[in-house]
Amino acid sequence: MRVLVNGGTGFIGRAAAAVLLERGHSVRILSRAGRAAGFPQSPRLESVRGDVLDPASLANPLAGCDAVVHAVQFPGHPIENPRKGYTYERFDGEGTANAIGAAKRAGVSRFVYLSGAGVRPDRREPWFRAKHRAEEALRASGMPWTIFRPSWVYGPGDRSLNRFVTFARRLPFVPVIGGGEERVQPIYIGDLADVVAAAAGRADAEGRIFEAGGPEILSMNEIIRTMLRVLGFRRPLVHHPVWMMKAVASVLRLLPNPPLSPAAIDFIRQENLVDARPMEETFAIRLKTLEEGLKAYL
Repeated sequence: MRVLVNGGTGFIGRAAAAVLLERGHSVRILSRAGRAAGFPQSPRLESVRGDVLDPASLANPLAGCDAVVHAVQFPGHPIENPRKGYTYERFDGEGTANAIGAAKRAGVSRFVYLSGAGVRPDRREPWFRAKHRAEEALRASGMPWTIFRPSWVYGPGDRSLNRFVTFARRLPFVPVIGGGEERVQPIYIGDLADVVAAAAGRADAEGRIFEAGGPEILSMNEIIRTMLRVLGFRRPLVHHPVWMMKAVASVLRLLPNPPLSPAAIDFIRQENLVDARPMEETFAIRLKTLEEGLKAYL
């Protein structure tokens, strides 16, 4: 197949593109810069310029494509920056709807969308509202589609778990927002990329929503302690009250490129458990435990 990967220079999109290449497909990486650095040289890989906020810019990149993997995130995700237009509603909502419309006009035969764990119509958080809007647009499009709702994704290049790795390497302690008891199911990026790449051409994945999470339900404290064990470090966990961190984030969000915001703290601390069994059974994959995934790259 020839597959267009929207957001192919980002964390999830880059990993999915790499697996597609490994499996012999031709891949186009869509980015606003039109460059895809860091990939091995391949005659089946090309970089194309386009912007999901500009529907007209998507026509040429989509020409001749059989499938789309849509994994777009705005710069600085999950910290919205409305002054620069970096919001969930613009990128996940409006941008995904634009990409779906353009793909339908181009005659694409499969659209694979990376949504998020916990998406429901009754959720009011901006990331849930925007992703629900995107899912509804895809279901109403009439195109063959597959939706993945991943939990916390980690691996080389992630901007979440690897922050704790940096803290552990540079500080005598690891800071944690809140009590660290919120539960998640971390999924290794390699596992997620495998099933996303497979879904682009699998008939039994059409019209299905797959929740994607790892095989373990772990608290944030357990995740960090596992990371420390893999690194061979001994560091105490220092917990900071949520209210205090939100007060700090309220000031930081006034910066041109804020490193944190109150809403981002809510995003980081959300607890969304998933049922990954349908995904495991459909794609016959054994998901890595957190320790196995961390050892694969740390």
